[in-house]
Amino acid sequence: MIIHVENPVVEVHDLTVSYDRKPVLWGVDLTLPAGALVGVIGPNGAGKSTLVKAIMDLLPTSSGYVRIFDKEIKEVRKKISYVPQRESVDWDFPASAFDVVLMGRYGSMGLFKRPGKADKEAAMLALEKVGMQSFANRQISQLSGGQQQRVFLARALAQNADIYFMDEPFAGVDIATEMAIIELLRIMREQGKTVVVVHHDLQSAVEYFDWIVLLNMRLVASGPTNQVLTQELLEKTYGGKLTVLTKVGDLLRKQEIPSREKQVK
Repeated sequence: MIIHVENPVVEVHDLTVSYDRKPVLWGVDLTLPAGALVGVIGPNGAGKSTLVKAIMDLLPTSSGYVRIFDKEIKEVRKKISYVPQRESVDWDFPASAFDVVLMGRYGSMGLFKRPGKADKEAAMLALEKVGMQSFANRQISQLSGGQQQRVFLARALAQNADIYFMDEPFAGVDIATEMAIIELLRIMREQGKTVVVVHHDLQSAVEYFDWIVLLNMRLVASGPTNQVLTQELLEKTYGGKLTVLTKVGDLLRKQEIPSREKQVK
């Protein structure tokens, strides 16, 4: 099941990506709505991160095109923010948490301009939103994994984009940090932002996302969560190999999703 959106914020057509002439994404066609929390779900090696990077023009493509706000990405790059996988970042780079967040302002400052008072205030406000203001002067190498992830999220917030692409933002963080991040993403959605998240946990996907993209090298489904996370479509995506599929299907049918906030308490 693939639902196409009228006036999409993201449009992907016939997108194919290959590594060493071996396709890792085949002919992906999808559209995403504005103001939604979108989860990109699929097994390891399904091409989830590749899809996000290709949409952002961070990888060469073999075929197809991407349009954001009905424009080529080079025309709207300032409206887009990206939070990469934490493992892909050099955390030994000599910079404080504040320095990293302030980098999110560079795109709006213009070439050769130095950050001004407004940029520094925006950076500190972003740190406050993720609960990291007291770590502003701490070197990023001295932060825990969850704290590092919050700093990178703050950098994205400081950019004040319209669309946010996040690659496994919950990986390696504790449950308190995960709940803080998802609550912030919900606030961003209420502000009209579109957030696209590469995610791996099916059970939390049920309650986290409004819209789901199921991917396994090819697009399996794209649409509202309660229509896409079905037993049939999950089996097509994962090959019916995961015992959790039945449990997820039961949660969707009964709408008895256990609250992770309650688990924290």
